[in-house]
Amino acid sequence: MSAGQTREAGEIFGPRMTLFADVLSVGVCTTLVSLPVVTLPAALSTACAVLRGTREDRPATAGRYVAELRRRLRAGDLVAGVLSTAGLLLVLADLALAGAGLPGAPLFAAVAACIAAYAAVVGLRACARPESLTDWRAAVRAAARDAVRDVEGSGLVLLAVAAAALCAWMLLPLAFLVPGPLAMALTAIDVRLPSHSDTARKKAA
Repeated sequence: MSAGQTREAGEIFGPRMTLFADVLSVGVCTTLVSLPVVTLPAALSTACAVLRGTREDRPATAGRYVAELRRRLRAGDLVAGVLSTAGLLLVLADLALAGAGLPGAPLFAAVAACIAAYAAVVGLRACARPESLTDWRAAVRAAARDAVRDVEGSGLVLLAVAAAALCAWMLLPLAFLVPGPLAMALTAIDVRLPSHSDTARKKAA
């Protein structure tokens, strides 16, 4: 049920509440699929694809999430997961070295944080791209361009991540749900660009 539909006769909750529940169920699925860590990019990309489908009145259910995930799993998804995990570990190692009191540590930490933020924005925007379902390289290239051209959208991505992290920190059980709202935010940021919206509709058709 899309957010633009009116409430039908006998329906207890409105379509927006239904969509909210669907987003949370997708979030739980994303969390479970992400537990091996290397499956995180594929899990988040699938969540974005499922939520993007609500614009064409396709259901955003756990069943559709599982069906989409089965249809798209490939070696490239695992490679993307391994590279993402390696990048995260490298950033953590750099920040640990900076915190050890090395000469020039403050500048090094600032540069490392900026690089990590840019990489995170590119990675998350790539997950929201329709290309990530079939070609991660194309998705990353497009996301890298968007991160520079659409600075406002990149800022919104960082705010979405910060909000998700804050919710998980305030109440740990929310960590199992926040991937859903995060995926919804990433998808909304992507489809708000007219060219992206038209491309997604052509692919769906």
